[in-house]
Amino acid sequence: APEAFAGRVRLDDVGFLDTAGAWYLLRLRAGGVVLEGLSPAHAQLVAATEQALPRPDPPAPAPTGWRAAFATVGRATVGLAEQFSDLGEYLGRFLAALWRALRHPREFPLTALVYHCEEMGLRAVPIVTVMSFLIGVVLAFQGASQLSRFGAEIFVVDLIAISLLRELGILLTSIVVAGRTASALTASIGSMKMQEEIDAMRTLGLDPDMMLVLPRVLALVLMLPILGLISNVAGLIGGGVMSWVALDISPSMFTQRLVGETSVKHAIVGLSKAPVFAVIIGIVGCRAGMKVGKDATSLGMMTSTSVVQAIFAVIVADALFSIFFSEVGM
Repeated sequence: APEAFAGRVRLDDVGFLDTAGAWYLLRLRAGGVVLEGLSPAHAQLVAATEQALPRPDPPAPAPTGWRAAFATVGRATVGLAEQFSDLGEYLGRFLAALWRALRHPREFPLTALVYHCEEMGLRAVPIVTVMSFLIGVVLAFQGASQLSRFGAEIFVVDLIAISLLRELGILLTSIVVAGRTASALTASIGSMKMQEEIDAMRTLGLDPDMMLVLPRVLALVLMLPILGLISNVAGLIGGGVMSWVALDISPSMFTQRLVGETSVKHAIVGLSKAPVFAVIIGIVGCRAGMKVGKDATSLGMMTSTSVVQAIFAVIVADALFSIFFSEVGM
């Protein structure tokens, strides 16, 4: 290597020199070697070669003041657009895999679907139940402290029912599932990506979208509405218990008010969001897993990123659903 030379190089006896040799001499000189004895013609060729070498452009001056603020906003906007575009691509790949599974059912990994239903659904029941029960207790307690001032304690039943059935039940369940499942999806697929198992699947002629993404997302689509229903029931029980303790509203009175005054449309509105939230969580988690590199650092980074993105996307989707159902009168 030229960097191994040191000292001086005499070039008096060099009779012919082309641009490749001139470039090599420039590398020697860059490594600290002193070139001596170059003829005028050869020195001119070395100088011309040095002038022709590409030089890196000087870095552009960093923007300051309001230009820096606009540049930051612009980069964030472009990054957000790229994220949405990437999510749209993975949604399309999921739908293509689903269509293929419908056309060729034998290719669908049914065993994987059952396994992921257990992992993502059944194992999440305890935490969802406890969380929703406590949310119902909090709603009843806070509602009681306010409504008791006006002698309208009975309306705490309406407050609990509408809040849980329409919004809080499925939203908080989706957030818990996003934190629990999106990270698990990213970690499982990402570890396979690091160990080149996904490349091996492609080599064997297996479609990773069919074998990995589709059963995971479908398991979420099947289990999240069930978890939402369990969340609603647990929240209503928690609210009923707290209403009995704090407001002396008996369970029979609570049930009568709940059945008589709460429209079933609130439960329909809430549970209709569950499949969409499930697809969002599944796509975000699987996409992040596919983006993992070859090192453990990228796995940790993408795992945390998938949780944040999934929770944020669920909240945005819930806000859009609220606007939509309000506009259509539901």
